[in-house]
Amino acid sequence: MNHFELATSGPAAGELACEDVPLSRIAEEVGTPVYVYSSATLERHFTVLRDALVDAGLKDPLIAFAVKANSNVAVLRTLARLGAGADVVSEGEIRRALAAGVPPERIVFSGVGKTEPEIAFAIETGVAEINLESEPELHLVNQVAQRLGRRVPVAIRVNPDVSAGGHAKISTGKAENKFGVSFSEAERLYANASNMAGVRPVGVACHIGSQITDLAPMEAAFAKMRGLVERIRAEGLHLERLDLGGGLGVPYFNQPEPPSPAAYAQMIARATQGLDVQFAFEPGRMIAANAGVLLARVTHVHERPEGRRFLVLDAAMNDLLRPAMYDAFHDIRPVKPRPGDTLAYDVVGPVCETGDTFTRDRMLAPLEAGDLVAFMTAGAYGAAMASEYNSRLLAPEVLVRGDRYAVVRPRPTYEDMLDRERMAPWL
Repeated sequence: MNHFELATSGPAAGELACEDVPLSRIAEEVGTPVYVYSSATLERHFTVLRDALVDAGLKDPLIAFAVKANSNVAVLRTLARLGAGADVVSEGEIRRALAAGVPPERIVFSGVGKTEPEIAFAIETGVAEINLESEPELHLVNQVAQRLGRRVPVAIRVNPDVSAGGHAKISTGKAENKFGVSFSEAERLYANASNMAGVRPVGVACHIGSQITDLAPMEAAFAKMRGLVERIRAEGLHLERLDLGGGLGVPYFNQPEPPSPAAYAQMIARATQGLDVQFAFEPGRMIAANAGVLLARVTHVHERPEGRRFLVLDAAMNDLLRPAMYDAFHDIRPVKPRPGDTLAYDVVGPVCETGDTFTRDRMLAPLEAGDLVAFMTAGAYGAAMASEYNSRLLAPEVLVRGDRYAVVRPRPTYEDMLDRERMAPWL
């Protein structure tokens, strides 16, 4: 569910609104392109997942929102106020989570290439655990922790060799992927870690991909993880946490409805029945994706004699990379729908790349220069993946609550962009 619907009353009746704020108002006052997030949708998605996990009997789950999906501090604080933790993959993301009010003991530090300074910062911050992705990383964390006089809680991330995910580039659980250690390594590394002075192994973790719309690969992976927990405990080793990652898909409007949070939770309860562990989860897309849109304005419509019709927007691939990078589908909705038969458009941006094409031959209501359109399901991996390619300014971000909105990341100026650079002294 999301809270982007056509208003049914008031002066903006018939227009697309976020909660009770017309998107045309935000476009007029903030400019375009602009990301718009719904507080109500963020809160609903988090609470539905939390309640489903609890109702399925998974006691006191740690739901650590994947900061990489949407790293805006106001979004993170919206979730932190509901009890969300944070799944982070860099020192910068740790700092964002802390700035948003996420307690350190609810932060999980993941990622395959943690640097020594990042590890030291995480240890000094007091994060809940560091998810270890390789044997060299285990030894590095142990060394840094000993130097700091600490014994840090860690989990071993395991690659279950299960294929899942909506695209090859977001599948993370196959043996050829860079994430985690193999099952053949996991028990040995867990035992070794138990004898180290700087680390305290507390659990195991896995994450097999993103935008997963079939529970079967998840259930297969979780069954493997259950067996691993049982084998580790059979060796007399302490294990209290099982981190099952995230990855449950969301509806992108052209895809089948993914499994519900309730079905997901019941599958987990079935696959892990009888395990006395604290569960951790790392959802990102399922909470944030449908909570945001990218609002853009039509620059012009370019019709060629051979029949192609280009809808040129002021938003580009640098603002929303997913279509260019993953061939991702985003529903495109006019903010003020015009009457008339639908037309086929190639929807493109102004960046000098053929890849700056959001979609081809998309059937849309008639659109003209100056009209506003909203890219739906853009609240995850949208602004977080944006860049200044072509020296284009980053799109601002807006958070809505009811009939109010706030600019939670302003659009920088060209002076801001240039001020970050320095001239070489010989120039």
